[in-house]
Amino acid sequence: MQVHFFHLMPYGLLDLDYAEKYNSAWVTLPNSYFDPSKGTDIYNRYIGELELADKLGFDGICVNEHHQTAYGLMPAPNLIAAALTRTTSKAKIAILGRALPLVNNPVAIAEEFAMLDQMSGGRIITGFVRGIGSEYFAAGVDPTLSHARYYEAHDLILQAWTKEGPFKYHGRHYNFDYVNIWPRCLQQPHPPVWVPSQGSRETIEWCAAKERKYTYLQTFSPIELAQKNFDNYRAVAQQQGYQADASQLGWAIPMYVAESDEVARREIQPHIEAFFNRFLRSTLELRMPPGYSSVASTKQLIEQKFAIRSQQLTVDKLEEMGMVIFGSAKTVREKLLARRERMGFGHLIAMLQIGTQPAEQTEKSMRLFACDVLPYLRGEKSIAQAAE
Repeated sequence: MQVHFFHLMPYGLLDLDYAEKYNSAWVTLPNSYFDPSKGTDIYNRYIGELELADKLGFDGICVNEHHQTAYGLMPAPNLIAAALTRTTSKAKIAILGRALPLVNNPVAIAEEFAMLDQMSGGRIITGFVRGIGSEYFAAGVDPTLSHARYYEAHDLILQAWTKEGPFKYHGRHYNFDYVNIWPRCLQQPHPPVWVPSQGSRETIEWCAAKERKYTYLQTFSPIELAQKNFDNYRAVAQQQGYQADASQLGWAIPMYVAESDEVARREIQPHIEAFFNRFLRSTLELRMPPGYSSVASTKQLIEQKFAIRSQQLTVDKLEEMGMVIFGSAKTVREKLLARRERMGFGHLIAMLQIGTQPAEQTEKSMRLFACDVLPYLRGEKSIAQAAE
């Protein structure tokens, strides 16, 4: 298993009482809630935590893209990735991911990733997403074109990476007389492509297609739903004539490691509850604008995910559903090893910074995880050794 440290870069200073006036932390929450005098310190702290993950030996460090929200202060994740190419040396840098339908020039995205791949010495992992529903309000993009723009932008980017230029491209949404990127990617034919998803059937089938075999990442889901989607991926692969490898499946989950189970629960409770009940707070209209997904996928997401998020979630409920893991290092590693055995994923996306969590708690959890959990997940130590 490979283990990657993921950072959302949330606005941890958010006044949680905003919910008395506003029904979403996305798009419609006034930016007066953001204190400009605090931003520099926030970015310095968060970039430092990503750099620490590299020093602690995580296989990858992950950033992502969101717009007009307190949930994550990374509208331009490639800027963070560029900074990390200079201050990290070993970990892969995963951009999970760029929202392709929101851009009008996919060739520029191909150029940016090629630059980052060269600057990092070939450590870039590219993540391509459609962007969640609220991003379409923020970008002013027609959500009914989401799938079509995504697939076309993806195909154009791969051509730009792999096809000798200059060449012409004229499609439905994008038109170029000259596609001829400089520089080219260091990784050939191109960097790995990962696709984070909430679990739509269309995304799973597209990722698992034998001509792609992309790594599929399941995000913010009850364990039963994550298991179902991983099984769906493996079933699609079987239909396509091959057996999916564990490296094609990744699971993203918030985690916290402390000195004991009791300390971990006490310390994580206010932050994980604020995260799910305040930072993820949004309306169904913003989450699922008309035409954003197929009728079948929309129905599935509403029934299986959004119905859960509409509840007031407690730390106990989240733990019961398998949407968070916390405890001593022993507890966390045993749970993760059991879930890997059950679910068959090869990449763990460890969300070890959660919402309002202060820096000292984040660093403690990261260090305990790296020292007393990570070696067991990699097979460098065994549970039997731990008991000796």
